[in-house]
Formats: sequence, C-alpha cells, structure tokens
Amino acid sequence: MTQQATVPTEEPRVADAAAVKAPSVLGALLSRPLALTAAIVLVLIVLVVVCAPLLAPFGPNDAIPKNAFQGPQPGHPLGFDTAGRDVLARLLYGGQNTLGGAVIALLVALVIGVPTGLLAGYYGGWFDSASGWVTNFVMSLPAMIVLLASRAVLGPTVWVLMIVLGFLVAPSFYRLVRGAVAAVRNELYVDAARVSGLPDWRIIGRHILTVVRAPVIIQIALVAGIAIGLQAGLEFIGIGSGNTPTWGAMLNEAFNNFNRAPLLLVWPGVALGLTSAALVLLASGIRDALDDRSGEMRRVTRRERATLAAGRASERSAIAGDGRGALLSIRGLKVAYRKPTGPDVEVVHGVDLDVAPGQIVGLVGESGSGKSQTAFSALGILPEGGYVAGGSILIQGEEVIDVEPSTAAARRRALGYVPQEPMSNLDPSFTIGSQLSEPLRVRSRRGPRLTKAQAKARVLELLAAVEIADPERVYASYPHEISGGMAQRVLIAGALSTDPDLIIADEPTTALDVTVQAEVLGILRRLRDERGVGVLIVTHNLGVIADLCDRVAVMNDGRIVERGETETLLLSPTEDYTRRLVAAVPDADVVREPWQPRAATKEIA
Repeated sequence: MTQQATVPTEEPRVADAAAVKAPSVLGALLSRPLALTAAIVLVLIVLVVVCAPLLAPFGPNDAIPKNAFQGPQPGHPLGFDTAGRDVLARLLYGGQNTLGGAVIALLVALVIGVPTGLLAGYYGGWFDSASGWVTNFVMSLPAMIVLLASRAVLGPTVWVLMIVLGFLVAPSFYRLVRGAVAAVRNELYVDAARVSGLPDWRIIGRHILTVVRAPVIIQIALVAGIAIGLQAGLEFIGIGSGNTPTWGAMLNEAFNNFNRAPLLLVWPGVALGLTSAALVLLASGIRDALDDRSGEMRRVTRRERATLAAGRASERSAIAGDGRGALLSIRGLKVAYRKPTGPDVEVVHGVDLDVAPGQIVGLVGESGSGKSQTAFSALGILPEGGYVAGGSILIQGEEVIDVEPSTAAARRRALGYVPQEPMSNLDPSFTIGSQLSEPLRVRSRRGPRLTKAQAKARVLELLAAVEIADPERVYASYPHEISGGMAQRVLIAGALSTDPDLIIADEPTTALDVTVQAEVLGILRRLRDERGVGVLIVTHNLGVIADLCDRVAVMNDGRIVERGETETLLLSPTEDYTRRLVAAVPDADVVREPWQPRAATKEIA
C-alpha cells in the first residue's frame, strides 16, 4: 500500500483574488448598465413629477386663449396646447395623476393578491378552493368593459377607476404567489422550521416570502405598466375626469388636433414610453440582483481569472511528479466554491490521483467527502459557483486546466461519463436511439461523422455490447419504457459511444438492486479486460470496491487519507478513518475473506 506523501495540516487558503465578498443587491444592480439607466430615468421622472409646482411656472389649467397652438416661447419651453395652456405644466401635473393612479392600482392588487396567495399556497384546504374560484371568476371578466361600467356607476374620477383596476389585476399576484408557495410548502427546511416551534406567520415571513419576492417584483413592473396603459387608453378614448390633466387626456387632445399641432402628440407619448420601459428594465435588473444574493455566484473578473491561472501554473510546476503517463493524472487538486458573502469555501484540498490504462480505480468515502467534486473537476462539469482553485489535471498527458475551452473540451473527449440516477439523465421526450445517435452524428473522436444509418448501427452494436438482449426494441423505446437497470446500461453504452479511453462512473449502482448491480459491474470489468479501458469509479460502497477495483483511494474531508491495492487496503487498513469505514460494512466477507475477482460476466448472467 502506498500512502499519500504529504497531507496538509492546515487547510490551504483560496487565492485572494477569488476570496472576496459577493456584491450587495445595490452593487449587483449598479453593475448592470440597462438596469442602472432605467433606475436613473425612472427616478428623474418621479422627481420631476413630484416637483411639478416648483418646475412649472403656471397651473395645469391656467389658459391664455390667444396663445392656443403656439410653439415654444420664453417661459414656455414646450409651447401651448389647444386651449392656450402651458404644455410643460400639463405634462408635469398629468404625470402626478397618471403615476399616482398606477400606484393606487398596484397597492390594491398587492394588498389583495399577495396575502391571499400566501395563505392559499401555505394552508390549502377550503380557503385555497374558494379563493381559486373567485380568482378564476375575476380573471374571466373583460377589464375594459368592467372599467367602462364602473365609470358609469361610480363616476369618471380616475382614482376610483384605478381602485377597480387593482381588484381586476389582483388575481395575477394571487396565482403567482400561490403557485410559488405551494411548490415549497412541503420542503424539508419548512418542515424543520415547523418542528423547531416557529409560528406559521414567521415561517411565511422568513422562509416563504424569499421564494416569491423576485417574481413579484417582475409582476409589479408588469402591473404598473398595465395600469398606466389602461388609464391612458381610457383617457385617450375620452373617458376621463374632465379637466384633470393626465398623459392619456393629453394624447386624446393632441390626436384630435394632429393636423394643426402634431408636436403635441410627442410629449405625452415619450413620457408614457420612457416610464413603461424603465419599469420593466429596472424590475428585471432587481430580479437578477436578488437571484445573485439568494444563491447565484458572482462572476470572476478577467483579472481575477488571470491571477488564479498564474497561481495554478506555479503550483503545477512545483507538484509535477510521478504518474504523468497515466490516462488521468491529478496532482494537488483544489476545488472551491464562491459564496454570496464571505470568503470562498475550499472543498477539495490537494488531491493526487492516477488511473492507468486497463486499470479500475475506486474513489471511496462518505457523502460530502469531495469524491464527486474530484470527478466533476476532471470532467469539467463542476456545479455553478465551483472552480479549480489549484493543481493540475492531465488527460493522456495533456493539461485541461487553464487552457482554451475548446482545447479542454477536445481533450476531455477521451473521457466517458456514467452518471448517477440513470432515469434523471435521460430525456423523456426522445427515444433511447435518438439520444445515443445524436452525439455520434455531431462529433466523433475517431474518423468522420456518421450518417443516420451508420449511427443507428453503431448504437445497436453498443447496446449489444452492454448485454442488452433486444437492442432494436430498446433503441425504439422511451426512457419510461425500460427498467432502471436497463437505463444504467444505456448510459454505459452512451459513455462508450465516442470510444473513450477512460470511463468515470459516479455511483453507477446506487439505485439498482443487488442482481442488477452485479451485472453492471460485470460489464465495466469486461470493458476493462476486452478494450483496455481505464475506469474511475466513485462510490461509498466498499462492496463495489472489493468486487471491481484494482486500486482504491479513500477520501475524507476533501483529502485522500489512504491509497493502495484493494486487497491490501481492505484487509489491512492503516488509517483510523479507513478502519472505521471497513468496520461499518455489515458483510464480514468483504473484509475477512481473501479478495478474489468475480467470475466473468457470462457466469453472472
């Protein structure tokens, strides 16, 4: 048995360039030019409208009849309307009424829609049924007809019409919130909050509201735009509040006198367009900023990437050593994840690992030990926020870290991947044959791209190679029409489709029964014997390790604590952690009987 030469006594520090705090919501918003521009425009519009008495030299209804239709003059930069009223004053005071009406409609919709959606989604039951019926009824009503009828009954006051509009659009908030809450009300963290004794109102306020805030912000922008548009539409067709200035009323007046003063149509149109566009862009930017804070990791700047790359290059030059002729050679691998706040977290600390041609190597450890992160680093599929913070990964002697993405992708084509949970990795919308044929027709490591007929023949050959009795039937089947064990064989066939030299299998037998596990392991063993394929199998199952692997590396807390020949390591472990793993195996034969490779696959079948 060969142990790792050095085990760090202190956890390495992630490169300073990446260990920075994620930006705040304001910082994330300021980093988006469109959102920042929209915010500035919207703030300016609101400030100008609010300060109308200070900016407008005249009242909105003060008229000088002799100046009707006159253009800009000193003190009247936008000229006069059809009644000799100052256009600038009408525009500013009209903004107060138009935006104020939209705010009223929005507040009514929020007050009605959000709380009822939270209660219906969280509690369900009769309240959910009753509120759903009312929501469907309200949404079936034609909004414009209801507003016209409300005007006839309640009068032409714009504020009253906006209250009615708030009732009409409240169901959109209700359905949005109710759907989001219903999707998370049975999550484990909500159950844990209930068990801990938190009252329902605190669970809703602390755990549930965070789920709905981003979509609600987008809905606010949409409802505000709808309210402004409907109000302007009503005013445009002449259903207004008499002499009350609004942007819609200004549009109506300008349209009726377009031939004499076409410029009058520009100012309210620009105000409406700018306000609506700014609302949508700002809400989208805030949504993205909130998503960043709730889990999306910040992007690394080009300078930070260069700093990290330089640091990894110097580390590689220092750690280069034995084993560099292997199919896969990992030296000093460090994997870290960016956090929304605080320093980055390193989860893999200086791992060394080699897989030679025709060799099956097991990487074993408890859940969370870092074994899957090590495999994902080699495959280049680390989850969002993860990155290689240090070390080297060679595939057939070629580096894949800090090289061009196209170069790294080309080198990784020597790898095949068998993921965990086969059914989750097959698209239910397509047949098995189409999913396996597509990669063959798009690219091939050896030789030209295949035609449709050639790809089908190749897939049928691969399905037969993984011991599927009826390849034609499986080729034409959808994922739901085959068993879990069959689906795992399909994924092995998919991993073989590009003729890889090394297969990385991540927990390939977890969801399978014992008999099917033995068959899958037999397939991997036969591929090693017949094709000389190297295999790295990631698992927590020591039985799989004993049955299949030539060598094994034991991983704990992001480090390899012991490695060696399988028989030697399982029968005579030297590290306390390895001994605890072996002792936890309920089957004593795994550790007490001399290790012997199982019989060939034909005997298993």
